Amino acid sequence: MSVMMLLMTDVTQILNAIQDGDPSASDQLLPLVYEELRVLARQRLANEKPGQTLQATALVHEAYLRLVGKDNDQEWDNRGHFFAAAAEAMRRILVESARRKKNEKAGGEFHRIELSPQHAANAETVDLIELNDALDRLAAKDPRKAELVKLRYFAGLTIEQAAQALGVSVGTANNDWAYSKTWLCKQLS
Repeated sequence: MSVMMLLMTDVTQILNAIQDGDPSASDQLLPLVYEELRVLARQRLANEKPGQTLQATALVHEAYLRLVGKDNDQEWDNRGHFFAAAAEAMRRILVESARRKKNEKAGGEFHRIELSPQHAANAETVDLIELNDALDRLAAKDPRKAELVKLRYFAGLTIEQAAQALGVSVGTANNDWAYSKTWLCKQLS
């Protein structure tokens, strides 16, 4: 058995132990998924508008606490389902952060302008609140397509990984992705 398959099996077994109420299981899970969650967080934060103050480590920790915290009774079917839940948790954290920043009490009426070479490269980034609202509308219309977008955009999964997590063929995932991108572009323009 390959190391990756062994790791996937270990994660699934630990997730099952968490669901069964084993108090030490969440301590065992973090070392196995931490680096992968950090990669996902860094990828997601790289797509944010300039001025984002949330760091990848903080995003991972907050998402992890939401996933395995004491008040969470979430059940995961497998490793892919856990990472899909992590992507959703990260999305919600980023949206909450963006909403807090837009709040006038926090100076939300002011906009930070970065004078750096990266500013031009990031000029076409998407407003996270607008994307979240568009994703909610897409979810009402077609939940699977919305979940695919979350897995691709927020979790950084490939089409193949997202298809596996959703339990659909790669062809179906490609079709859903093409449709979703077009639909979201129209909604966000």
